[in-house]
Amino acid sequence: MSSDKEDIEFLKGCLKSYPDFPNKGILFQDIFSLLSQPEAFGKLKKLLVSRAKTVAPQIDVVVGLDSRGFLFGPIIALELGIPFLPVRKKGKLPGKVFTESYQLEYGEDILEMQDGVIKEGQKALIVDDLIATGGTMEAACKLVQRAGGSVSCCLVVIELTELRGREKLVAPVEYLMQY
Repeated sequence: MSSDKEDIEFLKGCLKSYPDFPNKGILFQDIFSLLSQPEAFGKLKKLLVSRAKTVAPQIDVVVGLDSRGFLFGPIIALELGIPFLPVRKKGKLPGKVFTESYQLEYGEDILEMQDGVIKEGQKALIVDDLIATGGTMEAACKLVQRAGGSVSCCLVVIELTELRGREKLVAPVEYLMQY
């Protein structure tokens, strides 16, 4: 059986990068290259669930960010036996919603969370594929707080350290890989 460190190195070797996508100057880390390989996806799942259990053992809900957080958040929530809640881009959720605008490394957008999905005082683990400038994760943290919850931790597969996104967050950030 391989160690976590060996599994992370394996995943790094499977990850594909695309320069100048979606805009010039951005190096896009393609998480789908891991999902297209069953061995890599299995190792990624194991690492994410293990890390979630370690960094946020007392969480009540897993919040996944649109759209790649939807790939990992439900898997973690199911393994932990707790609810998964989506945070989506504007106009994708029915009913009353909280909204939060944020800056991307290449533009601006709005996130939404349904009202009433988080109960007062619940602790959340927010999951996404990566953190870059931190705008998306910061907006999600604000939505969880506005809904009455608190953020125990933000868990990502990749942290782009040069963009210093974690500096915008009040919650700790855990990652599997840094670039």
